[in-house]
Amino acid sequence: MRISSAAKALVASLAAGATAAATAVQDGMFTTGEAVTTVLAVLGALGITYAVPNRPADSVTPDRGL
Repeated sequence: MRISSAAKALVASLAAGATAAATAVQDGMFTTGEAVTTVLAVLGALGITYAVPNRPADSVTPDRGL
């Protein structure tokens, strides 16, 4: 199964954003600084994950792991 770079980046950004937002609201408030941190986590995950290429399918050897 092939996963496109865009789909991989979208899932990573959703996970990063959800994690940052969940951590930010632990005290019952969502401050401006926490909002900025959440946005930066989403944008960082999008950019970094999109930039890293997927591993070619032929580089995985059976019985040897990744």
